[in-house]
Amino acid sequence: MSRKANTEPAAPTPRALSKLDRLVTMLQRKNGADMPAMIEATGWQAHSIRGAIARALKKRGHTVSSDKDGERRVWRISAPTEPVQ
Repeated sequence: MSRKANTEPAAPTPRALSKLDRLVTMLQRKNGADMPAMIEATGWQAHSIRGAIARALKKRGHTVSSDKDGERRVWRISAPTEPVQ
């Protein structure tokens, strides 16, 4: 007996959010995100998060601002801009 191969395309598996995507989601919130929250969400060290903000997010076209809220610094994506080529 021969079996026919299943010719139906498999349903696409949902893509998991990358750590950078998680960072963007956090920074787009109204309250932004502080460093301890970003470290917990990504598992990265503080210098890696600052590097991602300085390079990767700006390359994607995000404008990131930071403000001192009492004792803690809070980062936010303030406005979209054109991606860097």
